[in-house]
Amino acid sequence: MQNFLIGGLSGMFATSVIQPIDFVKVQIQVRSEMGSKGKDLNPFNITRSIYKESGKISTFYKGLDSALLRQVLYTSTRLGLFYNIKDYIVKTKKKQPSMLENVAASLFAGAVGSLLGNPADLALVRMQSDNNLPVNERRNYKNVVDALTRTVREEGLFTLWRGSFPTIARAMAMNFSLLVPFEETKKMLTPYISSAQSRAIVASLIAGACASVLSLPFDNVKTKLQKMNKGVDGSLPYKGVLDCFMKTAKKEGAAKLWVGLNTYYVRIAPHAVISLVTNEFLRNMLDKKYKK
Repeated sequence: MQNFLIGGLSGMFATSVIQPIDFVKVQIQVRSEMGSKGKDLNPFNITRSIYKESGKISTFYKGLDSALLRQVLYTSTRLGLFYNIKDYIVKTKKKQPSMLENVAASLFAGAVGSLLGNPADLALVRMQSDNNLPVNERRNYKNVVDALTRTVREEGLFTLWRGSFPTIARAMAMNFSLLVPFEETKKMLTPYISSAQSRAIVASLIAGACASVLSLPFDNVKTKLQKMNKGVDGSLPYKGVLDCFMKTAKKEGAAKLWVGLNTYYVRIAPHAVISLVTNEFLRNMLDKKYKK
């Protein structure tokens, strides 16, 4: 149970810090879909224009309650399951898990966590992208509870899991490319860096780079599927994951699946450092307490 609690707390702390960056990342993806190019997708220009339009810093924290709920459901599960499996292997085999065992554990934990967290993720994306819609099409959710209840009432229960396939794929890619490089890099750095905390920071930065490149296309598609509205003819702009991938590549160019990569890394890397280092610190602290 402690691994789930530590995972959730680590994720919530990290999300509270990087929420404005995540907000800007979603704006880049949405504006790219709408046809914006060049300087219109520059994160600094977007940040300035959003602040000029709203005049409030709080705009960049829109959807924070959804983001925190997502961490409770998603990060507590993906980190909790991974480290529970790792601890079980250490206890039964009396040795650290192999890379293959870490890969399997990370993929499984990522898939389960994302399935649980998809409703909160959908609410978050909708709340963050609402300002890009015409005024008469905006959903204007009051908070995460309002977003979830209205989605069920207006669109049906299973809409909460719209975009779940790319979300699961993204989460598996994210968990795999974060936790496996993180654990393996820590081992490799042991002869060179004596401080466990310093090793964790360096390893999390490397893991963040791996996770950014591997998971961004899935994140891009997930955002588009979760925020989409029906057109005047009653049809949705995308039929599914593959259709969204194909239309994005055709309309925007295949490289735009990685649109906002710099911003995405700036969002992923701090979140990885804060969540993984906090998780490592709390686990080590509790281990020392129980060993006394």
